[in-house]
Amino acid sequence: MLSLKKTALHEHHRRLGARLVDFAGWEMPIQYASQLDEHHAVRTHAGMFDVAHMVAVDLHGANVRAFLARLLANDVAKLKVPGKALYACLLREDGGVLDDLIAYYLDESWFRLVVNAGTADKDCAWFERHAPAFGVEVRRRNDLGILAVQGPQARALAAGELPAAAESLGAFHACRDGELFVGRTGYTGEDGYEIVAPHATLVRLWVTLQAKGVKPCGLGARDTLRLEAGMNLYGQDMDESVTPLESGLAWTVSMTDASRDFIGRAALEAQQKTPHRRQVGLLLEGRGVLRAHMAVRFASGQTGEITSGGFGPTLKRSIALARVPQTDEVACEVQIRNEWQPARVLKPPFVRNGKTLIPESTS
Repeated sequence: MLSLKKTALHEHHRRLGARLVDFAGWEMPIQYASQLDEHHAVRTHAGMFDVAHMVAVDLHGANVRAFLARLLANDVAKLKVPGKALYACLLREDGGVLDDLIAYYLDESWFRLVVNAGTADKDCAWFERHAPAFGVEVRRRNDLGILAVQGPQARALAAGELPAAAESLGAFHACRDGELFVGRTGYTGEDGYEIVAPHATLVRLWVTLQAKGVKPCGLGARDTLRLEAGMNLYGQDMDESVTPLESGLAWTVSMTDASRDFIGRAALEAQQKTPHRRQVGLLLEGRGVLRAHMAVRFASGQTGEITSGGFGPTLKRSIALARVPQTDEVACEVQIRNEWQPARVLKPPFVRNGKTLIPESTS
């Protein structure tokens, strides 16, 4: 049996009594004491997550922009200012999603990607496969880890530990000071930073921020936060079997430049011309809790399936993301323990910046 990989913060998780689980081959904290407390800390104050299982990949070369124009469905031509970031999908030729990632433009010969833990090996192999045609060097930065600090007070509490330029960063921008790299991005629906740095630096930041009152949070709270924020989880809400058009990610596909032949473009153009499934949000109006793989049905007879679901602690309601056929129907039912419970289609997100976005008529 292969042993699980561990981040540099592993001993700190153990000292805090974290419940550790296998996540994509890494032993990671699912929660410390109370997952609900961790969720609410991020919504109301500040929390931090060890996400050093995710991987930074640096791409170098004179043709790196052309390389990413070919590999990403979103268009890196949008990145004109150093430090600007872009959320994008990496696709197969058939439009299936290999991964969703963030691309940072640092200069014309250097872009940084942050990819998911479970797809990092596959992603890097894909980059290496296509890099020679563009003369691009692919450098997987295993020497760096990532710490996410999120919540309405996160930036204020972290500011003194980061480069001065971090305080004035706009959303989806980044700055760096040597190997310390700070992006104003996140996966919780709250403001904050994602800090990429050498592992020893992340350990120091963890200890310092905890002393300032930033609450350590596990992957359980990260999941309920991202679900309330309507953000996809790779492997649940999308994977290689579905396209961005079926996963609520059509907004990440840029077709503006007709000459940009990105991998998967032809498949998406064909899919646009035919009826296809779409992703919606669901709010449970009956009893129970929505979970992944539960069946969804509409009065018309059309059916779908929940991809991510759970109890939203901020909302105090059960919510989900689901893949359903094209329909204007709002009322539906979800099968929970062999009973069909009423639910309603809503457009995500459900919560953003601490505010509930569910219309009053359904709350």
